Amino acid sequence: MPRTSMSMHVFVKALPLTLVIFLSTMAFSEDPAAAPRPAPVAPVPGTAVQPSPTPPEAPQPHRFWDGKNRVLFSATAALSAADFGVTRMNLANGGRELNPIVRPLAGNPATLAMNFVVETCGVVAVSYLFHRSGHHRLERLTPVTNIATSAFAVSYGLSHR
Repeated sequence: MPRTSMSMHVFVKALPLTLVIFLSTMAFSEDPAAAPRPAPVAPVPGTAVQPSPTPPEAPQPHRFWDGKNRVLFSATAALSAADFGVTRMNLANGGRELNPIVRPLAGNPATLAMNFVVETCGVVAVSYLFHRSGHHRLERLTPVTNIATSAFAVSYGLSHR
């Protein structure tokens, strides 16, 4: 294998994994406002206790369309588009759809594209339901899981064309 082809092969294999690791660490990073506060120091007997000027603020819940979710949903949409492109290319070159749920849709490019659009919208909807119910880790985990599966599908499709 020529050197440039080997370098490209390694790059194509490593890119999805690198993207998944980057997005998962970003999704589960702690907010500084949500960090636990140190315990108050007990007063020394015989000294006057001064009241604190402002009470500590409770951490505010994040908005659904914050920066992290925008990045995660953009990556979800980008990898769904890449998955559609690779799947369509493989089907045009005589390949077959391996997903038994999507297999009936693989004959028509419009229905296959609609499948990936509905999948992306479904990820956003499930993530929103988790957000509304207060399950913020699951809210972030939903697009990360979809990104990981789409990245695997894209790399598998590119390596088996």
